[in-house]
Amino acid sequence: MSLLSFSRQPTRFWPYRFWLLLMLITYAALAGHVMASQLQAGPMVGATAMRQAKIWVQATGQGQAYIEYWELGTAKMTPVRLKTAAVPLTEETDFVAQFTVGLLEPGRTYGYRVMINGKEQKVPQALTFKAQALWQWRTDAPDWKMAFGSCAFVNDTKYDRLGRPYGGAPEDKRIYASMAGQAPDLTVWGGDYLYFREVDEDSELGLRYRWRYDRSTAEQQVLLRTGSHVSIWDDHEYGPNNGNSSYRLKGEALALFKRYWANPSYGLPELPGTFTTYRFNDAELFMLDNRYYRDDDELQAKDKTKLGAAQLRWLKNSLLMSVSPVKLIVAGSQVTNDASTYDGWHNFPEERADILKFLIDHKVNGVIFLTGDRHFTELLKTERSGTYPLYELTCSPLLSGIASVVERERGYKKVVEGTFVAQRNFCTLDFSGSKAERKITMRSFSNTGEKLWERELKLSELQTPTAGKP
Repeated sequence: MSLLSFSRQPTRFWPYRFWLLLMLITYAALAGHVMASQLQAGPMVGATAMRQAKIWVQATGQGQAYIEYWELGTAKMTPVRLKTAAVPLTEETDFVAQFTVGLLEPGRTYGYRVMINGKEQKVPQALTFKAQALWQWRTDAPDWKMAFGSCAFVNDTKYDRLGRPYGGAPEDKRIYASMAGQAPDLTVWGGDYLYFREVDEDSELGLRYRWRYDRSTAEQQVLLRTGSHVSIWDDHEYGPNNGNSSYRLKGEALALFKRYWANPSYGLPELPGTFTTYRFNDAELFMLDNRYYRDDDELQAKDKTKLGAAQLRWLKNSLLMSVSPVKLIVAGSQVTNDASTYDGWHNFPEERADILKFLIDHKVNGVIFLTGDRHFTELLKTERSGTYPLYELTCSPLLSGIASVVERERGYKKVVEGTFVAQRNFCTLDFSGSKAERKITMRSFSNTGEKLWERELKLSELQTPTAGKP
């Protein structure tokens, strides 16, 4: 019997059939909406290990997503396709899904595709990820490349301050293609990935809007789909400019950071935060959270802190437990620059002195600081009595405006000659050579990919001298 043959039915059935018809129409509309959901941002490979990889995606609407993946380079003509469990895409989580893919074979490369509501999401580049190699006690560490940068203001005219766009011209976003062109195995985002505006920072919905707006930047997708990605935060994706531990929405900000990145972990079970460690080949990253527990820079207190006592203890224990020959301490603002009048660890002299003394007292080898925030790039070298020099690579900005104090700091005595850059740029670190000849080659590139400078550090130069040897 046709639902539309109303005239043939007794009048008393009309209300029931009307509501049934309305329900069917509503269901069809909702089903059409679900089927129309598609990829909005990503996919992005996050932290990888020897046996697993994390993958992040964001869709335009509700539904379900899953990942299909297969090993590349096998003798089989048709590789076996595996798939993850489906993850719901909901408005409450901004239609974001994260997947843990495993069990993988160390050192193998895998192809993958994103499925949303049963439909493959096409992207204009091959999608692959690689499990980390099992090289320990077997071979030298593999050669690999890291990309690094900070401060990526994306213009949003409706909510930006008046005047010249702080995020530059549209063509400045080509920096993402230039970074992807370097084919980094790992990209480390050094803070200020996005900038909450005044209109964002007083509500959770405002914070959510900013993340979705910036993450969907079209030019950024080619980089997100290249290699693996991990990130720290600084003040601008934490909350207000120069934000400290008193920010009332820091819990919501932390939840969003965890939603939009696929780091190996976040804080400790008993200690919330974004800090974590991450081993990638022969380097270990010690990624600090310098906001969640931070005292204000202007606080007049001898024991004021950027990290908080518990995170500081975690950092020291993590450094002592590390077996990686290269130890990269990644912080949102500078550590060893005393010429700065802006926020940095020089505003927390007791805590900074404690950390630097700890590195010497415990003979922690292979340490390099990676920092951002300053809107210029420089390689700093701090001589230390009785041990190796301490290097700090500050790389900034990706898209944000250039600092106004560059001329004052260009001649700072710790700056390695020729490494000061006052333009939009990004950096790379290449790790290469045998164990005995291991070296780290640092470079800075313009947003068009032009090399601006290059410096080489031998790992043997980052070792505490032993008795009887120079």
